[in-house]
Amino acid sequence: MIIALAVVFTNCKSDKTPEVTTDEAKEAATSVSGSAKYLVDIAESSIHWKGSKPTGTHTGTINLEKGYVEINDGVIKNGTFLIDMNSINVTDLESGDGKENLESHLKGTVEGKEDHFFNVNKYPSAAFTITGSSTNEEGTKLEGNLTIRDQKHNISFPINVTNESDMLTIESNSFTINRTKWGINYGSKSIFDDLGDKFINDNIEIKIILKAKKG
Repeated sequence: MIIALAVVFTNCKSDKTPEVTTDEAKEAATSVSGSAKYLVDIAESSIHWKGSKPTGTHTGTINLEKGYVEINDGVIKNGTFLIDMNSINVTDLESGDGKENLESHLKGTVEGKEDHFFNVNKYPSAAFTITGSSTNEEGTKLEGNLTIRDQKHNISFPINVTNESDMLTIESNSFTINRTKWGINYGSKSIFDDLGDKFINDNIEIKIILKAKKG
């Protein structure tokens, strides 16, 4: 709703990964009578991230803790998803090549570096709460409040929705968020003007794959 990261944040330079607009938090959508409720299959759902600094990029995943979404007449009406920040995983490195060190830095489990990124001991979960959805000739957009480190902002991003039998799949297009909007400022050139080329890009590229079973 994440997050990404110590060598981990990607520039928003491509039309394929537009940066979403970050607005003030909005009121959560309410349940609609007659809606079908789907419970997230956490084993089949994931958040993929990509980020960079001048010397390279990193990719990874974050798992969901739990969540649900309600559908009425084929339209997403409401839902909430908790994100397990302890599950931050770097996928482009092998064990022994700095993978564990980078994951620990991102999680904030290194003494003295707790607040560089996500400080999972203090903020073990992030969250995304749906505030609305819309469909037009360009496709469907999902809107919601993304909470990271107790800071909440509203974002919207394009999604594709399929519903087969009792299984619902929501897959986003790739999009980027600016981490500094959630107070994750470590290594940000837009916050600190003395970093030279030793900075980490503000934008995180995100892709969400969510599968949920009718409850």
